[in-house]
Formats: sequence, structure tokens, C-alpha cells
Amino acid sequence: MSEITKEDSANPSELYGTYTWKIGKFSEICKKEIRSNVFEIGGHQWYIVFYPQGCEICNHLSVFLCAANHQKLLPGWNHFALFTVSLMNNHPNKSKHSDTLHKFYKREHDWGWKKFIELPRLLDGFIDDSGSLIIKAQVQVIRKSVNGPFPCLDSQYRKELLRVYFTVVKQIFLRFMKEKRNKLMEDKTRWTSLCAFWLGMDQKPRRAMSREKMDVIQKLAVKHFFINKNVTSPLVMDFLFKGLNSLVLDTNKEKIILTISKQIVRLLKDDSDASENTLKTLEDEPKKEIAFAAKELAVPIVSVDNDMFVLADDAMLLLEKAVLEPFPDERVPPNRIEVDYDEESDDEKLLTEYARHTLEVFVLDHIFCNKIEIAYKEASELKMHEELIREEDLKKRRVNSTKSS
Repeated sequence: MSEITKEDSANPSELYGTYTWKIGKFSEICKKEIRSNVFEIGGHQWYIVFYPQGCEICNHLSVFLCAANHQKLLPGWNHFALFTVSLMNNHPNKSKHSDTLHKFYKREHDWGWKKFIELPRLLDGFIDDSGSLIIKAQVQVIRKSVNGPFPCLDSQYRKELLRVYFTVVKQIFLRFMKEKRNKLMEDKTRWTSLCAFWLGMDQKPRRAMSREKMDVIQKLAVKHFFINKNVTSPLVMDFLFKGLNSLVLDTNKEKIILTISKQIVRLLKDDSDASENTLKTLEDEPKKEIAFAAKELAVPIVSVDNDMFVLADDAMLLLEKAVLEPFPDERVPPNRIEVDYDEESDDEKLLTEYARHTLEVFVLDHIFCNKIEIAYKEASELKMHEELIREEDLKKRRVNSTKSS
């Protein structure tokens, strides 16, 4: 028995659907492999392959999602899909879930798990009273570019994954920030030398080094968090997208406050009845608003300028800040995040804050490693080269002085 359900909402839910497959009389199945009916989700056809005794492995069930009619598809076809396969339990909290992101194409038209679940565990509520197993597949086709964080998840699907993976995703962000924190200040002697080099540099090259194109950072972030096809990576990408939105939102809010204030002041300057005190108050008001926001929302590390990430302060000060400041759940007030998702849970808000801070640290680390450290290394090598030349010149002068005497 098969049942297809689809959720009716706009992007990306139009590309999302579920398929439920009930496998009757499981204990009587003799076949090594059985296939579900073909079902359509996100404009593509799929089926599930199920191995009751395991695929190339013993004592496990194996389950794979397959692109149907892959042999008839045109050369070069491919598409990304995030999918979850669940083996339902009589007690819903005990159901077995596995999910991943995969790029389906001709050579890799099927993807899944050889060790989906151990056979002895089936007796713990997975086989229903009629002797059947129920497998549920949730598929989210992704048509957006995977060169940057993307909102790949249907809202209800995301809630389910968040319930299962909240702690894991939080630890991914936390582990990343802790690793970068330890790295940034591990060599205090070198750090002192780096600070002296930075302070001795002109303002213009310092400003040039303190920015990076957004698409460069986003591609690197995707590459970093998709390593080894971590099953939580799609959820991480979804929250990185939300963290990016909150960065852009705060930057735009600051620009809007300043723009409106300037327009009001300009209008009042044309009004002969407007006093100097009134004008000064209006000019100072946006600064107070932004200062208040910075105090409430924590001072930002990175802002957004068109298609660039820009460090919000001196790079060395921000590096020290990144090392010393508490992590988001130790400082985030209840109204910290303003993003486009309705009825966000505290967990979603916290993960969005982690994602935002992770992106900020990612930008800071990238600029530090790929710009500041390289410039420091080049300057150090040039200084050493110049010292060697001076030593050689000094030796020559001493030799010439000895000869002349």
C-alpha cells in the first residue's frame, strides 16, 4: 500500500513531498531486493529500494532512494535532493531517521544506507501488529545554487529535523568557533609581532584587506560544512542562510535609520522656524539608535556593503573580541533575532544566532589567514632579505676597509 502526500505552500515546499510505503508480512519476504512504486516529487520520479537482509552486508536492513528511469534521462542531467528515510515505530519517538544531501546523476542515481538499522532492533516496536514495516521518505529537491547557504527545507520538514538534530547542529557551530578561537591566539609572541605590523600599515591597505566578496565566503562556507556529506549539513545550510539574512537585515536597518534622519534634517534646514538645537537633536538621534541597537544586539563583527562582507572595526580588535566574547547562548537576549520565519522557536532563534556568529568568525578567519597573515609573511621575508643585503654590504665595506689599510 502506498500513499503520497504533498504540502501546499510556496517555495521550497513546491519541491517537497513525502511517500509512505507499507511492506506487509515482512517476516515472509524471501527476495533479496524489493522496490516501491514510482512516485513523483519536485518534478522528478523516484522509487525506494529495500534490502531485507542487507546489501553487501549482514545483519542489517539497507535502504536507498533512486532516481526512476535514470537510463532514459538526457545526458548531463543532475539535481540535488535532500531526503530523509524513516522506519516508523509503534512509539513515534523511537522511529529511526536517516537523512542526507546528494547530487543525483547518471553514475550516482541511487543513494542511501547499507547499514540503515540492525535486524534485531526491528523487534523493538518497528514491526506492527499485522507484521508489516512502514517506511516513510521525505524528499526536498533543491534547485537553488549550492555555491552559498540556501533555504533548502520545507518549514514542517525543517521542524522535524530540528527536533532530531538541534544538539548536533549546535555542536557543529560551537566546535567551529572554538577551533578558530584557539587558533587565532595560540602563538602570543607571533600575535604581538602581527599587531605591530598591522599598526604600522597605512590605513588604505588596511581597509582594503578588511573586506571580502560575499560569494567567495559563501562558496567556502558551503565547501567547509558539506565535507564528507555530513547528514546535518542541509540543516546547517538552512541556518547559515538565516544567519546571513540577519546580518543583512541589521546592516540595512542601520542604513535606513541614517537615511531617514538625514532626509528629515535636510527638510528642517529649509524650514526657517527650525532651531539649531532641534537640528542637532535629530542629527544625534540615529547615532543613539544605532548605539542602543549595538548594545542590545551585541557589537557586530561584520557588516554587509553591497556584495561585500566588511569588518565592522579594526581587524586586530575584532580578533581579540572573537577570542574573548561569550558564545551566543551565553549572551543572546530574547529579542535578538529578527528574521523572516513565523513563530520561531527559541531553538531556531538560538541556532540562527550561532549561524550568524559562525559566518562572522568565518569572514574574520578568512581575512586573517588569506590577507593579513600573507601580507605579514611577505613583509617579514622582505625585511629578512633587506637585512641579509645590509649584512653583505657591511661585510664588503669591512673587507675594502682592511685592504685599503
